[in-house]
Amino acid sequence: MTTDQPAKPPSSAENPMPVRTVAVKVAQWIDKLGAVWVEGQITQINLRPGTRTAFLVLRDTAADMSLTVTCDPDLLRNSPVPLQEGSRVVVYGKLSFFTARGTVSLRVTEIRPVGIGELLARIERLKALLAAEGLFDPRLKRPIPFLPNRIGLITGRASAAEHDVVTVATQRWPAVQFEIRNTAVQGPTAVPQILEALAALDADEAVDVIVLARGGGSVEDLLPFSDETLCRAIVSAKTPIVSAIGHEPDNPLSDYVADLRAATPTDAAKRIVPDAAAESALLRELQARAAAALRGWVDRESRALQQLRSRPVLADPLRLLEQRHDEVERFRTATRRAINQSLTTESTATRHLREKLSALGPAATLSRGYAVVQKVLGKEREVVRSIDDAPAGSQLRIRVADGALTAAALGSQSLGPRKESTPND
Repeated sequence: MTTDQPAKPPSSAENPMPVRTVAVKVAQWIDKLGAVWVEGQITQINLRPGTRTAFLVLRDTAADMSLTVTCDPDLLRNSPVPLQEGSRVVVYGKLSFFTARGTVSLRVTEIRPVGIGELLARIERLKALLAAEGLFDPRLKRPIPFLPNRIGLITGRASAAEHDVVTVATQRWPAVQFEIRNTAVQGPTAVPQILEALAALDADEAVDVIVLARGGGSVEDLLPFSDETLCRAIVSAKTPIVSAIGHEPDNPLSDYVADLRAATPTDAAKRIVPDAAAESALLRELQARAAAALRGWVDRESRALQQLRSRPVLADPLRLLEQRHDEVERFRTATRRAINQSLTTESTATRHLREKLSALGPAATLSRGYAVVQKVLGKEREVVRSIDDAPAGSQLRIRVADGALTAAALGSQSLGPRKESTPND
């Protein structure tokens, strides 16, 4: 039966580890990494005659990091492609920690230069990857402001690209302002410096647009502008970015992810800064067109008003009233005539009816000698229609045409039965 060994107490201020122990432990851990393939760019070669070790500095192409590399000098001398500072290589080796100096180096046994064909193939693969992610989608492009207040410019120090952009932009619009960041535009330090400048300008609220400018170059010189980290930083920026690398045959990937691609730095200045003279001429032309349009509109409206004024109803507005007045007078005369005629007709008819009524009325009968005999019974009176209605002694009232008489019945005399008339009589 075995028992677990007690763990060694950790180091402390009272029980510290010596340097040699720490160095040995670090060397053991690094040794466990084993052999690896590493890609980078050679920034320094130290090959002294008569020595059996060559020293190189291998730098990351997208970050400010480097690694010391040692190798057999024959690897450099027998390389199929001459190796020099700036060459892209892939090396195979094993990390070693030198306990005496406390340094780490990569001891390589194989160096493979990365040729132009391989670099272009890698760029094409990265291009396909970025396109598949939609980073080239035109809908993601941010609009370039018509008149930027301040332009951020990332370019080489005292370069022709800087001179072209500043000169052309100032000539086109003298009031334009620049925020210039000079960086390396090729080599292993280009990408880190461009990323740092891009982040600083993107964070500046006064910068309205950023221009990446370089005056062309070979495929190797333009490699930093096809770096994946830089491409993703361009897409992530909130400020519109213009890529003006100035290399027509082979477009770096920054041209695809930027919001605007310019053929040259001069073309970039022309496309982001309006021409003051051209804009003034355009403004004068628009003013002239607006004035002509306004005059034309006034002329059309004046003609329309003149046509309206020439119409009879507006030329002599009282004419219709006068015409209507005459019609009203004619209607009034006709109405008055019709009323008078109707009154005359009705008056005549009334007179005829009155004459008929008078002829047939009691008064006319009385005027011809007839009388109405009434028997007086106190306050009441009854018309006497028969001798039986007025026996002798009855008090009578006899009405004639011009008055009434009071009489008394003295007696009566019958006239005999009334002979009935026949139609043949």
